[in-house]
Amino acid sequence: MTLSGRIALVAGATRGAGRGIAVELGAAGATVYCTGRTTRDRASEYGRPETIEDTAELVTAAGGTGIAVPTDHLDPDAVAALVDRIEREHGRLDVLVNDIWGGELMVEWDVPVWRHDLANGLRTLRLAIDTHLVTAHHALRLLSRTPGGLVVEVTDGTADYNAANYRLNVYYDLAKIAPIRLARSWAHELRGHDGTAVAVTPGWLRSEIMLETFGVTEDTWRDALERVPHFAISETPRFVGRGIAALAADPQRHRWSGRSTSSGELGREYGVDDLDGSRPDAWRYVVEVQDAGLPADTTGYR
Repeated sequence: MTLSGRIALVAGATRGAGRGIAVELGAAGATVYCTGRTTRDRASEYGRPETIEDTAELVTAAGGTGIAVPTDHLDPDAVAALVDRIEREHGRLDVLVNDIWGGELMVEWDVPVWRHDLANGLRTLRLAIDTHLVTAHHALRLLSRTPGGLVVEVTDGTADYNAANYRLNVYYDLAKIAPIRLARSWAHELRGHDGTAVAVTPGWLRSEIMLETFGVTEDTWRDALERVPHFAISETPRFVGRGIAALAADPQRHRWSGRSTSSGELGREYGVDDLDGSRPDAWRYVVEVQDAGLPADTTGYR
């Protein structure tokens, strides 16, 4: 699997799935533009230590070329300048990953709309949906010029799962259904340009924020299982990255266009594993074990 010579943009690459995807695209040989709002000089409202410069360095260390570009994807002029730079430096864009989110600090879990802070809810939708539209508006202009382009809309939950389940509150529900529909829209609009668009969800992600929330590290994550038994199905951000890198390298990737898929399904399809050699299938586990009220048991699921 090689992406040598391919140019990718991972919008929202500071941490979590975005970082994992950027690194694995780099490991396959791609040049990856890593964008976000947190740099070594300036932090976003998250106030976290991860930066886009860190991500770009990890991309380069993995074998690709990482380029950090500070970008607020709610600012159309900033996104236009980013795409102009990619065009100027490479003349093409082969892969766009829309992983912008940024709503963790504003979402109030299991709170009805009349009690949820309205400003925070609307801000969540702007971060989760408007950013994807602004980015697509500018980036697809360049991506559509080269046949074979790929757009990945990153979300939480498959189309089937989100259609059957209310996702925590109305704002989060909308925020995580929207990318699935956007992938269908981009698939339609890119059809005449030999382009592919797919919605992809990771499983239960061992992101930096999740590990910190549970008071563990990547090395000690199993210590959280006593308190959160179903965390046993969790995966690193690199797993979804490996699946997306394999998808990007697949000459028959157009068969996925307009679909919703998961890190687990991509792992099965392309034979890629997580860093520990396992192949977690989180969304099948969630339906068949967790939501079914069964005791935590990952046998047959990773």
